[in-house]
Amino acid sequence: MKIVVCIKQVPDTKGGVKFNPDGTLDRAAMLSIMNPDDKAGLEAALRLKEQYGAEVTVLTMGLPKADEVLREAMAMGADKGILVTDRVLGGADTWATSTTIAGAIRNLEYDLIITGRQAIDGDTAQVGPQIAEHLKLPVISYAQDIKVDGEYVIVQRQYEDRYHEVKAKMPCLITALSELNQPRYMTPGGIFDAYEKEVTVWGRADLKDVDDSDLGLKGSPTKIAKASDKVRKGAGEKVALDTDEAVAYLMGKFKEKHII
Repeated sequence: MKIVVCIKQVPDTKGGVKFNPDGTLDRAAMLSIMNPDDKAGLEAALRLKEQYGAEVTVLTMGLPKADEVLREAMAMGADKGILVTDRVLGGADTWATSTTIAGAIRNLEYDLIITGRQAIDGDTAQVGPQIAEHLKLPVISYAQDIKVDGEYVIVQRQYEDRYHEVKAKMPCLITALSELNQPRYMTPGGIFDAYEKEVTVWGRADLKDVDDSDLGLKGSPTKIAKASDKVRKGAGEKVALDTDEAVAYLMGKFKEKHII
């Protein structure tokens, strides 16, 4: 059984975000982590590896520093890491990103592809299903539980107050929720082994069946009109009142804003 897990290095928003002049994220200037939903997807793949002897390949698209999350994934137990990086791929929206990743995956053998539901830097939840569409695969999104039954996967697909149990024949693609599991930690031995392994690096020339017109910033139909790293707020209003006056003042404001 061969599993491909798509992971993404995302900005650690606790350290703030920075933007380039064209409105895209300045990823090189920010601290980064592995996207939480992707890490849950990786953990699901590693559990399937332990249960069925699967081979787990992690793949990411990003700057050369995205090598870090691949090493982290291999330290957790993934077998191989692939970094897709090229200047012409920069500034990609979900369409261009999914086109790129699908072009890379076409070089691989796989029974199952797992992605996170969405990335915390965009929150679109589009890339996973778009990859499936490019590769003409069935997709099950919002997975909160994954089991394998022969050549089928059985997935609990989360809804607001319930779940649907969906069965699909492999190959297929699953998008994972962060609630799917509790990802394991890296081990000291795993970290040592991860840095002994070689990460495969692919560029534009290694993508199969993709057009240049669908790649990078130029191939992205989504256009950013404006971006800001901070939302500026007014100074607000300060008042000094005793208890009864303060209550009356607040009630008046609530009524003014139609809160009550």
